[in-house]
Amino acid sequence: MSRTAEDALVPPDPERVDPGVLVALLARHGWRRRGGAPGRYTLDAPGEPESAARTSLLVPERRTAGARYADHTELLGEALDALARCGEPSAREVLTALAVPGDEIRWHRERPPAAGAAVPWTAAEQLRGAARAMLVSAARAERDRFGYFGARHTGHADAFLEQVLVGHAPGHQLTAYVPVPEGRRTVTTLLRALQATRDAVDYQRTTGGMEAFDAAVGLGVCHELADSLIRMVRGTEGVVVALAWAPAAGPPAGFATVPEPVEFSPGDLPALEAASDRYVREEPSVDVRVTGTVTRLRRPRPSGGGTIRLRVLVGADVRHVRVRLPEEGYRIAAQAHLVGLPVRLSGRLERRTGFRHLTHPSAPAPVHVDEADRDRLMKALHGGVDTFEDSFGG
Repeated sequence: MSRTAEDALVPPDPERVDPGVLVALLARHGWRRRGGAPGRYTLDAPGEPESAARTSLLVPERRTAGARYADHTELLGEALDALARCGEPSAREVLTALAVPGDEIRWHRERPPAAGAAVPWTAAEQLRGAARAMLVSAARAERDRFGYFGARHTGHADAFLEQVLVGHAPGHQLTAYVPVPEGRRTVTTLLRALQATRDAVDYQRTTGGMEAFDAAVGLGVCHELADSLIRMVRGTEGVVVALAWAPAAGPPAGFATVPEPVEFSPGDLPALEAASDRYVREEPSVDVRVTGTVTRLRRPRPSGGGTIRLRVLVGADVRHVRVRLPEEGYRIAAQAHLVGLPVRLSGRLERRTGFRHLTHPSAPAPVHVDEADRDRLMKALHGGVDTFEDSFGG
C-alpha cells in the first residue's frame, strides 16, 4: 500500500455524492441521527455527546423524483465542507470512503498498555507491513491457488495495491479502501481465506492435526497469509480484521451484509507458524519452459559460464528468473541480448529460492522475430504475459 488518503480531505463534488451513501458511511463510523425532517434531511452528529455539541451535519435525503428540491446540492455541499473542517478522526475516514467508493478493510491490534497514547514507531511499521503482505497474499490467491507463492503473480499483486488507498486511525489501527468492482474479488478472497484460517487454527488447536490447513489452500490460505498474520499478532494481545462492503454496491452474493470480524490471538501463533513452514516445505518445484528477454549478464571471468537474468514473457508466473549457464549457453544469451532477441529455455523453477531461479536449464535458443514482431515484443514488455502470448500465438 503506497498511496495515502490525504487528498480525501478535499470535499468531493456534491453532484457526485449519493446522500444515502454519505449517511450510511456516517453511521458506519459512529455518527448518529439526532434529528431532521422526514423526506427532506437528517441531522447527524458523532456518537460521543461532547463531540455532538461541537459538530453536526445537515444531510439532504437521497435524490429521488419526490425528494429533490432547489437547494439540495447546496445543502449537500455545505455538509461535505463541514465534514472536511471537522476535527473528528472519523470525518477523515468518511471522506476517504467517499473518494474511493469501495470496500473497507480494517485492522486493529490490541497492544499491552503503554505510557501515553502514542504508538511506537516499530509497532506502526509492523502493522503496515503485515497488512500490506496480507493484501498481497489475497491478490495472488485471487489469481491462483498455491500453498506457497514465492515470486509468482507479483505483478498482479503490485497492480492491485496501486488501486488501494490507506486511511489513518488513532491507536493501533489501519484501514484500506479497495475500489469496487476492480478490487472486490480480492477482498472476497481475503475474507474467505481469513475465515478458513481461523477454522484451520481452531481444528489444529483442538485435534493437533494439520489437515484443515491443507484443505484451506483451495480457499486462498497460503504461506504468505499465515506469515502476515504471524507478523501482525506477535507482540500484541490480539488482532481483529473487519470488512465492510461499499454502501453503493452492497454485499456480494453469498456473503453476509455485515461480515463477522475475524480475530486471532497469541495462542494461535504455534498453529500459524507450523502451517507457514508446512506450506513452504510441501510446495513442489516446477518444470517450466520460459521465454524471456535477457536483462542482465554476469560472470566472474572473461571466459567460462555465468549467470543471466531473464525478464519472463511467457512460461512462468514470475517477473524475473536467474539462470546459471555454461560457457556456450552464456555466449548465446549474451548474443541474444546484444541483438535484442528473446530466448527460450527449459528448466526447473526452484521452490527453495521462491521460484526465482531456474535450475538444470537447457541451452537457450533465440526466438527470431521480424521488425513488426519486434515492435509487438516491445509493447508486450509493457503489456504483460497475455499481450506477448496474443502477439506470438502462445
